[in-house]
Amino acid sequence: MAPLPDPDLLRPESSLPGRRLSELAEQAVRCTPACCGAGTTVSDLGGEHPAAVTHPDLAGLLAVQLRSGDGPVPAAEESGTAVGSEDLLRDERWPEYRALALDSGVRSCVTLPFLRGGLTVTLTLFSFHPGAFDETRYGPAQALGSFATTSFVRDRHYRAALTELDQLGAALRTRPVVDQASGIVMHVLGCDADVAFGVLRRISQATNRKLADVAAALVETKGRGLERELVSLGR
Repeated sequence: MAPLPDPDLLRPESSLPGRRLSELAEQAVRCTPACCGAGTTVSDLGGEHPAAVTHPDLAGLLAVQLRSGDGPVPAAEESGTAVGSEDLLRDERWPEYRALALDSGVRSCVTLPFLRGGLTVTLTLFSFHPGAFDETRYGPAQALGSFATTSFVRDRHYRAALTELDQLGAALRTRPVVDQASGIVMHVLGCDADVAFGVLRRISQATNRKLADVAAALVETKGRGLERELVSLGR
């Protein structure tokens, strides 16, 4: 019976792409008969394309595909379906990848793509033997990859939510000083709050400084010496 997916693959704290990819590759090998190694990639992570392999000798097999855009990994990413070779010795596709794979002793492979939530994760299984993979043999690895991809998507949403909370917290912390600065501008110009805020924003853009920094400087000086500039900006 194939081992169950490690619960760590589903925990937000295990969120570093490299670590998560390594865990997926290692567990896929353990649950797939005749598999000599595995590699994983994930795309659309801020423009990066992280990858991991179970053995250093396999790193080149992923690198050559990501560099050239030719091989089972790019083909699986494009088609959204499993792409592989029953025997690379007789398969003339992907010449550069094929030559490197045979030089490493790899005779067969299959790449499983998982597309979810804007992410594309691939899991590639390698074997020293021809005809090593069919759906019944890589079924457990496919289930594992599906679990891991769901976890990647959930973790990305989790990190996005944390970033949004941080931004909200920063906005709340700076709101009082911005309100004070707006009050000073309103007093000097005799304008309403919207106009005052627009003045602060124009100063921020013109000086390439954060709005909170502009507001803090204005509050510190209480607007003294800036009356003429504020009037000019308020027109």
